[in-house]
Amino acid sequence: MISADAIRGYVDLIVLGLLRERPSYAYELAKTISQVSQGQYAIKQTTLYSALKRLEGQGVTESYQDVSESGKTRTYYRLSPTGQDYLDDKTAEWADTKGLVDRFVEGRE
Repeated sequence: MISADAIRGYVDLIVLGLLRERPSYAYELAKTISQVSQGQYAIKQTTLYSALKRLEGQGVTESYQDVSESGKTRTYYRLSPTGQDYLDDKTAEWADTKGLVDRFVEGRE
């Protein structure tokens, strides 16, 4: 199991990566995160909702009401028009961060 501390700085990137594929609601996002991580990470609902509110506050996501397949009204989230650019920037930052950490973990080449 991967600790929440190890993932903390990357929750936004995880959520945005999923929303790039299609709009989704919080419960579905949490379920997808658990499935994609193959059980190595389970996001807490408070962490997820905080991230969704933060991203919406930054203008990179938008929320809207719709009816899910089960017939329940849900709050869905999607990337905003500027969200894709933000996601591209965060993805590039992740690649740089991963490369830097790899140099220390694997050797300083």
